[in-house]
Amino acid sequence: MNVMVAGGAGYIGSHAVKMLFEAGHRVVAIDNLYRGHRQAVHPKVAFHQTDLAETRQLVDLLERYEVECVMHFAALAYVGESVTDPLAYYDNNTAGTISLLKAMKTAGVERLVFSSTCATYGEPEGVPIVETMGQSPISPYGWSKWCVERVLRDYSAANPAFAFVAPRYFNVAGTASDGSIGEDHHPETHLIPVILQQLLGQREKVVVFGTDYPTPDGTCIRDYVHVEDLCEAHMVAMNALTPGDARFYNLGIGKGYSVKEVIDSAERVTGMKVNVEYGPRRPGDPAMLYANAQKIFDELGWKAKYTEIDTIVGTAWNWFKGHPHGYAE
Repeated sequence: MNVMVAGGAGYIGSHAVKMLFEAGHRVVAIDNLYRGHRQAVHPKVAFHQTDLAETRQLVDLLERYEVECVMHFAALAYVGESVTDPLAYYDNNTAGTISLLKAMKTAGVERLVFSSTCATYGEPEGVPIVETMGQSPISPYGWSKWCVERVLRDYSAANPAFAFVAPRYFNVAGTASDGSIGEDHHPETHLIPVILQQLLGQREKVVVFGTDYPTPDGTCIRDYVHVEDLCEAHMVAMNALTPGDARFYNLGIGKGYSVKEVIDSAERVTGMKVNVEYGPRRPGDPAMLYANAQKIFDELGWKAKYTEIDTIVGTAWNWFKGHPHGYAE
């Protein structure tokens, strides 16, 4: 299939580009490189530096490469930043997707895999989280993604030929199992890279926010889904799309690991001791967030292969120990 990957130079997008190419698809990657890395894009894949707001250029690329499906990962994704600069998030994440949809409509592209998030649930009704639970985001980031889900529902209802799937991610983690590409954010806020950066001497300490949660060890529990499992789910969903589809799936491993468990795992994997400082809770951090991913298994047969935290951390360590400064190496 001819596939355009928007945000193809980002963490998840670059892994999707790699896996799509290796699966035999014809891929074109686009990214504005605001936070993406050109070096992360597979060297044999066509790349164009462009922004989602450039609707006319998107039309040209969709037509030139005869694109049949778009995988859309291009988003700003820092919750805290979204609170201080909400317009940037609605502009890029929501308005940018509308620009992309306009381009797809003009070019006659009727399939979309949209990168959504568990942040659309806000404070969940309970755990594990299922797709039928209410959605009430607590950050502009979550709302910007929720708005796109609403747009997709309405656009799909008005255009019977259009089909989309919106996977809702939990905590994406790990890197390519062959060590070829990895994770490089500035600033870095994800727990596993933060821990590994501390072990590599790039951070003085790892701060654990809250040790008095109602969990077995007092720290927050999250669902860590490996980036390769995530991208495989996108390909499975893409191949299953038929006209009129409007699908939503949770993507996770169906269980959670606590902050302390992740730190312990990093120490086992690396053989080094993490310098930890314990601090107070952060406002808005739920005690537990993990997915029920049964729906995508029942409908598409997908389930995560990486479910043990040491294996997930091990793939990340394989990248970070060889690229302590990310793609700047």
